[in-house]
Amino acid sequence: MGIAIVTGANRGIGLELAKQLVARGNEVVAICRHSSSALEALGIRIEANVDLTNGDDIAALRDRLLGQSVDLLINNAGLLRPDGISDVQADAVLEQFATNALGPLRITQALLPLMHPGSKIALVTSRMGSMEDNGSGGYYGYRMSKAALNAFGKSLSLDLAPRQIAVVILHPGFVRTAMTGQNGMIDPDEAARGLLARIDDLELSTTGRFVHMNGDPLPW
Repeated sequence: MGIAIVTGANRGIGLELAKQLVARGNEVVAICRHSSSALEALGIRIEANVDLTNGDDIAALRDRLLGQSVDLLINNAGLLRPDGISDVQADAVLEQFATNALGPLRITQALLPLMHPGSKIALVTSRMGSMEDNGSGGYYGYRMSKAALNAFGKSLSLDLAPRQIAVVILHPGFVRTAMTGQNGMIDPDEAARGLLARIDDLELSTTGRFVHMNGDPLPW
């Protein structure tokens, strides 16, 4: 059995995904910029000091993982900078694009040679990247970057289908984490359970779907 890779695994949803994968018997590699005591307590391989916006970091990570077989890649790492039309800053928008959209593209591209027919890729996005679902406005950088991530995931699903690698684009719900200031409707453990259930359900026949962690399809 190959490894499961989780990015942004030091806290929040990523930490819970790592915990639950370990509990299921998966060999997990946790990727993060900074480790945490909670992550270290899992006793798994941790690849810290990896900035997903840095090409050199990703290339070095790829080299350290050579020889491994990747069954599952969960692109979970993300960044939120609240803004409105009166205070949105281009630099903050670009920062979110670099983390939320280009980061998953970079690491997926780097690790694809380690994946095989039957491997799966999950992108943890947000329904805030939906055009049709936007009824409140604001959050320009976050919405734009997540819409870009969704576009990446859809194209990826088409390009990788001939290689029998399936892709799912997942909204975790409104989760109480540091990113949301501990506001939300569910805790990270519940979100992680739902995300893993959707990943378990993923097949080539359903590749490229944009879905809520509860299984409901979401509009683009």
